[in-house]
Amino acid sequence: YIVEEVMEGFDRNKLETLLKQRFFYDQSFAIYGGVQGLYDFGPMGCAVKANLLQEWRNFFVLEEQMLEMDCSMLTPEPVLKASGHVERFADYKVKDLKTGECFRADHVVKQFLEKLEADPKTPQDRRDEARRILNSLDNLDGAGLQEVIVKFGIKSPQSGNEISEPQQFNLMFQVSIGPAGNIKGYLRPETAQGIFVNFKRLLEFNQGRLPFAAAQIGNSFRNEISPRAGLLRVREFTMAEIEHFLDPADKSHPKFASVAGLSLPLYSAKDQMAGLDATEKPLGEAVSAGVIANQTLAYFMARIFLFMVRCGVDRQRLRFRQHLSNEMAHYACDCWDAECLTSYGWIECVGCADRSAYDLTQHSKACGAQLVAEKMLAEPQVVVANEAVINKGVVGRTFKADAVHVTQYLSSLEEADLNSLATELESLGSASREIGGSERKLTPDMVSVRRTERTVHRLEFVPSVIEPSFGIGRIMYVIFEHSFRAREGDEARTYLSLPPVIAPYKCSVLQLSNNPKLREMATAMSQALTQAGLSHRIDDSSVSIGKRYARTDQIAIPYGVTIDFDSINKTPATATLRERDSMRQVRVEVEKIPGIVQQLVQERLTWAQVMEAYPVFEQQETIKDTDGN
Repeated sequence: YIVEEVMEGFDRNKLETLLKQRFFYDQSFAIYGGVQGLYDFGPMGCAVKANLLQEWRNFFVLEEQMLEMDCSMLTPEPVLKASGHVERFADYKVKDLKTGECFRADHVVKQFLEKLEADPKTPQDRRDEARRILNSLDNLDGAGLQEVIVKFGIKSPQSGNEISEPQQFNLMFQVSIGPAGNIKGYLRPETAQGIFVNFKRLLEFNQGRLPFAAAQIGNSFRNEISPRAGLLRVREFTMAEIEHFLDPADKSHPKFASVAGLSLPLYSAKDQMAGLDATEKPLGEAVSAGVIANQTLAYFMARIFLFMVRCGVDRQRLRFRQHLSNEMAHYACDCWDAECLTSYGWIECVGCADRSAYDLTQHSKACGAQLVAEKMLAEPQVVVANEAVINKGVVGRTFKADAVHVTQYLSSLEEADLNSLATELESLGSASREIGGSERKLTPDMVSVRRTERTVHRLEFVPSVIEPSFGIGRIMYVIFEHSFRAREGDEARTYLSLPPVIAPYKCSVLQLSNNPKLREMATAMSQALTQAGLSHRIDDSSVSIGKRYARTDQIAIPYGVTIDFDSINKTPATATLRERDSMRQVRVEVEKIPGIVQQLVQERLTWAQVMEAYPVFEQQETIKDTDGN
């Protein structure tokens, strides 16, 4: 898709005005001038977010019988050292040498080269060189980025001033834990590590059985160099992550057959390198052809697609892009991003990765815990291997309270690590290892390595992980863009066509005038909707009914009940029920309305069926008051 073609007629300023006026969200601390990358959700945004997360729980946690967790946001440094975040979770930044403003170096280079490539005045050889660099941009380190900046004379995108050489900048917020400040930590950059370090407890809770999935919803923090584009790049954000643990020797999925025929728009690494577009392909075919690595990864891609479309993402502006080899994590087997087309271009909203056994292996090595699962063997096997013989008395006297960490570490060592330890102990008389975040000196009287032969009936293994990771703020913004509408013939009358499942209110209650009897019936309707579990909003202001409809449309309320004089003057009492997108109305008995709205919201009834079952109410909507305003 070409962004300009797809977004033709879309006015981002109008959308942002609506979202701000109706307080879906706004910049945090705005009365103090605001802070870039921080946003507060108002009543409408808070309700949409809560409904989106509840639907996520229903769609994934409930339907897939996942184990939900809620882990600490404060993370000690050793945990993030083991995961690789301390060393590698960084971007390169450049600074405007006059204003001091900072930018992400790769974003500055990308923006410049894309503009250069698109300029018809640029010579073809220069365009080809720009494209070649763009294709390998993720491979460039600081020196490589600096070489491009110098070669093309790239300046600050804001002022045109000279910029500094790229410098590495870790994106995590560092904190000191405790009054003495001697426990170094970080605000978590993702929720996943809390699940990994609790794997053993989760496995026990699941009675030792694989596969199983754990899920977590919570805030994460990344100190973005130059946050831009509203909710799309922020410093504090809500994530919903799933860690599906499975046997690395069997990555099939029992429910894959139910989605094998579903066609998804796949943008494979091969097609990207060939300059082709995304193509629709059935998942069964994609797995068989090796385009997607395994059934479980493909199953979750299908579930992500169905969830996104259900919540309001336009399926024509949704694709799955496979990571290229130069952007794939070194430990990942395969990784696909669910990307959505917006006025900002294609935006990654959900990542779905096969992380292999990397995370559990790293944490096992760092702290010594046995983060493994077991499975019965079809036949007993004779295993010859090295094992650590630990003198717990000496270890206990030497390391005291930390002895348990040392013992766990030695017990978890793999064959290659044991061989290395034995060589050092024999040749050097000691070996130093980092255990539990501290350097420990091991000696031959503490541990020795011996060769053993044993018959085993169960096999221990480190599980692999399939990880779908959802950026909730990004998904919300995409849904807002994809559902933004203007009334035909009245471009100023804009509204949000959110699906009922995530709409902030399910219904509005309006009374035609301030007549006490109308007010009494509106109150009774409100109580009936509450008893039916339906969130709703009462608008009893004196402006015209058309203006009130327009206001409720702007905050995406899908259905509206209007109490008029026929409601109190005729038997049985009736009211009109209005549908937001079509603006069509029907007249329904008052006592039936809560049940009908409930069935509509739960998708057990369609508006077309309601239109067939009840008399249509014809009334031209106007937004003028009785005094003509």
